[in-house]
Amino acid sequence: MTPIGATVQSNFRAVFSANQIRPASPADGISGVQPQFLLEPATEQQLATALRLAEESKLAVIPRGGGTKLRWGNAPSRADLILSTARLKRILEHAWADLTVTVEAGCTIEALQQTLAQHGQRLAVDPLWPEKATVGGVLATNDSGALRLRFGGLRDLIIGVTIALPDGTLAASGGKVVKNVAGYDLPKLVTGALGTLGVVTRAVFRLHPLPRHSRSFTISASNPEAAQKIVLAIQDSELAHVALQSRFSAEASPAVDILFEGAEAGLDAQAGQLRALCGSAKSSVADVRPEPRSGTNPTSGSAPRAWKARQDLWSFSNPAESAIAKISVLPADLAHSTELLRLVAESSRVKWRFLMYATGLGWLRLEGPADNLHRALTILRTDLAKIGGSLAVTHCPANMQAFDAWGSPGDSLPLMKAVKSHLDPSSTLNPGRFVGGI
Repeated sequence: MTPIGATVQSNFRAVFSANQIRPASPADGISGVQPQFLLEPATEQQLATALRLAEESKLAVIPRGGGTKLRWGNAPSRADLILSTARLKRILEHAWADLTVTVEAGCTIEALQQTLAQHGQRLAVDPLWPEKATVGGVLATNDSGALRLRFGGLRDLIIGVTIALPDGTLAASGGKVVKNVAGYDLPKLVTGALGTLGVVTRAVFRLHPLPRHSRSFTISASNPEAAQKIVLAIQDSELAHVALQSRFSAEASPAVDILFEGAEAGLDAQAGQLRALCGSAKSSVADVRPEPRSGTNPTSGSAPRAWKARQDLWSFSNPAESAIAKISVLPADLAHSTELLRLVAESSRVKWRFLMYATGLGWLRLEGPADNLHRALTILRTDLAKIGGSLAVTHCPANMQAFDAWGSPGDSLPLMKAVKSHLDPSSTLNPGRFVGGI
């Protein structure tokens, strides 16, 4: 940590009013690292100026939106300033006729969706904690859920971005139309970069219409192999599903959830096709059970509980004995991955719950003593790598032995370091938190 002297503080106070700068409290700490000050810029230019002053003073800056995923990734190697986007929360332009929206980074996903819904539109993402998660934070972590199967991830939905670079430059790329090929693809580059390349100040997204109705079904399976057969059969069918996920745990039989959207007649037709498909499947299916018709987002308050399964993984009573990881495997390896998980969990004496989307992205929760969790995560990461999968830890106990959140970056690390060096040569932003210590 670099002590922030009186001269540097004076420079910041010349830019920010008294209610925009304050000493950081213990609650502002990140994974045990305590920053010194918190800044709340009211404009993009203020934010860019703050970054320039921080770089000139060799201070480490931690960008923060709603703070819902601030502890994802490794602990920062340094943290001097928290740079909050809380005041940058305007929806700048909703071009509803063109199905695009321009929004500042500090706007929450829930607030954005409520505004878009007034014109029957939505940003087709379903991140964790939408009432607190901000546009910038969701982009930085590339957070997506079950809707990714139909609408793609954030890299498919973002069409323009403005970011503040550590030297004080405001760099913009992309535009306000869906078909845009002008310039370097900065929007995709900063999506998922954990705020290590620049601070997103505004973004432009393509939108989709809100469906008139939605309907969910849950299919019970006897074992992971049966669940995988159901998932693959649905994917190979002509069903027009929007989301598809599988749920596993040590205590219950596997379940497969499927979501349809559209008009009432179309939903009834889809339901009939689903029943016929599952009825003729050779895998063991206990039942096909329709859930109540819900809202327009599978994670909305009125949605069936199944679509909140990922968020439910974070509802643990004892964080000191819980770990959560994001897993990536081929959908065809669903059953094999689940069996690996079961064997590792049993040998390590930890409880487990597992959620896998049809895209091959999944979420795992383990519960047990810190040493047992460390052992299970280490073995599982190695085993998944053997089948081309990966494991990234998003939560682990503070008292657990040091465990790299990301694992091996492979041969892409030199390129990633080169990009980091070009955009943030002094490692001002989130130092040490990303892949390979970037």
